Amino acid sequence: MENYYLEGNYDAVVIGAGHAGCEAALALARTGRNTALLTINLDNIAFMACNPSIGGTAKGHLVRELDALGGEMGKVIDRTMLQIKMLNRGKGVAVQSLRAQADKNLYHREMKKVLEETENLRILQCEATDILTENGKVTGVVTNYNSLLTCKTVVIATGVYLNSDIISGDYKKFCGPNGFQNATELTKALIRLGFNVRRFKTGTPARLDKRSIDFSKFSIQEGEKDVYPFSYMTKSLPEEQTPCYLGYTNKTTHDIILKNLDRSPLYNGFITTTGPRYCPSIETKVVRFSDKERHQIFLEPEGADTNEIYVQGMSSSMPIDVQHAMYRSIEGFENCVIMRYAYAIEYDCIDSLDLKPSLEFKKVKGIFTAGQINGTSGYEEAAVQGLIAGLNASRYLDNKSPLVLGRDEAYAGVMIDDLVTKGTDEPYRIMTSRAEYRLILRQDNTDARLTPIGREMGLVDDARWEVYLNRREITNKLREEIKTVIPYKECKEFVESLTIGEVIKPLSYADMIRRGIPIKAIKEKYNAFSYCPSDILETVETDIRYEGYIKKEFDNINKSNKLKNKILNTDTDYMQIEGLRVEAREKLNEVKPENLDQASRIPGVNPADIAVLMVWLKGKNGKQN
Repeated sequence: MENYYLEGNYDAVVIGAGHAGCEAALALARTGRNTALLTINLDNIAFMACNPSIGGTAKGHLVRELDALGGEMGKVIDRTMLQIKMLNRGKGVAVQSLRAQADKNLYHREMKKVLEETENLRILQCEATDILTENGKVTGVVTNYNSLLTCKTVVIATGVYLNSDIISGDYKKFCGPNGFQNATELTKALIRLGFNVRRFKTGTPARLDKRSIDFSKFSIQEGEKDVYPFSYMTKSLPEEQTPCYLGYTNKTTHDIILKNLDRSPLYNGFITTTGPRYCPSIETKVVRFSDKERHQIFLEPEGADTNEIYVQGMSSSMPIDVQHAMYRSIEGFENCVIMRYAYAIEYDCIDSLDLKPSLEFKKVKGIFTAGQINGTSGYEEAAVQGLIAGLNASRYLDNKSPLVLGRDEAYAGVMIDDLVTKGTDEPYRIMTSRAEYRLILRQDNTDARLTPIGREMGLVDDARWEVYLNRREITNKLREEIKTVIPYKECKEFVESLTIGEVIKPLSYADMIRRGIPIKAIKEKYNAFSYCPSDILETVETDIRYEGYIKKEFDNINKSNKLKNKILNTDTDYMQIEGLRVEAREKLNEVKPENLDQASRIPGVNPADIAVLMVWLKGKNGKQN
């Protein structure tokens, strides 16, 4: 071993302090592990390099799941938000999601403070340059100072910093987002360890000086006060909320972009990496959706202490002169002043098929990865992966089985299963459409679904557990009271006054809900449920209103669990199993599924292949008996 300076001996080292790294480090430290968190710059901690917001469609689900499991993101955004609202109110309850505008500088400071005040956690500004192993296990992390931190487990959460460069037109700079220093050495170590490394791209729009914008030309988008917060520990939302604004591009904007496509790095060959499908640049939208006369843009404040306005919907890598022209072509932006130019950023990441469902690397014990290094996009996706990876790294140290959430238990389970079973050829984004059991995985019931798991894992403290027990008691009381039957004459008068059909017998409150009467109307009419918070009322109302569909989802889950109980050996060589198609053999060998349920979701493995595996398993188990 080289003559390193011994920086310290730790149970675990977390590399990277973005949203994934913060949650991983907290999960490790809070479960009693002596942990070091490494970051290239302390100013990077929980930095929002793109949207100054937390939540969004399906992303809000992840943040509430994270909070129920004992994570930190929900609490920090509740303390630092400028505005909050519920998206998709006009759609079904399963796809409604919270989204909050963040004061990004305050968010960074608040998360940094939480980390600094956490026991068992040391924060160190340095660059990780190598990961040492011995006999297939982690032994330490080397830094750019030629120092060594010995450890038994590592969580790699490097975000978009690995060999990253930013691009605007023909300008290219070898650095991380926002001009921060990038990580230049760790990719070589990952390749040496056996990771399959690839390169992805994302981007960000310009930031404008709000004093140069004519907001009267835009539609105001106020926040909402009748919503619940992200964290179950938050008692109230801010009284004053900062508005956002809605505007549109126009034909002139599109013409400017189309006339300069030959100067766009995305179309002239300067950028060849894969970008996010569901968050495309403005030039991609103009080309891909040429039939649209305009595209939405949203003006979002970056913080209470800055004039910077984030222009959501206009991510770009165009040259800066084109950026000036296209931004100023928009009504209200005629005199806009750019404070930060838009840019694309390319970075190294890994093939998520290299990971087990626990987010542990298949080839070296004790290495876990989380966040954008796994090919995902978004702060929320990163944070949940960080918590799972950190928790499983902690459990690895005790030789305990990892926490692997099922697709029927959490959106976090859906996302991680997608990554390790199907892989991704582009930056992955969680969406409600990815989940088979959306009515069960609602954001309003995360407490009931996941807090007991977080408690069992050691991340839910006594104060949080007390909140859960209190909510469970209220919920159970409400479920009993909702069965109360109202006398025939009284309920007939009430129900028929709302033109909700004819009443021919006494009805319970639950019966009324099934007929479509809002629980709030029932509460007001009968002076009922006064002890019950509005969010619990809504949860129970949803469970009753959709109970038939929910039962169907549970029936499907039970069928799936039968396959889940058919365990596969991850050392199996599927090339040796007769009857499997060649494609199925190759795919199964690539993923190495842990059970038949996972195998059934591998692209290229069809029902006939699963039938072959079931016969093979039966014969194999019979021989063992």
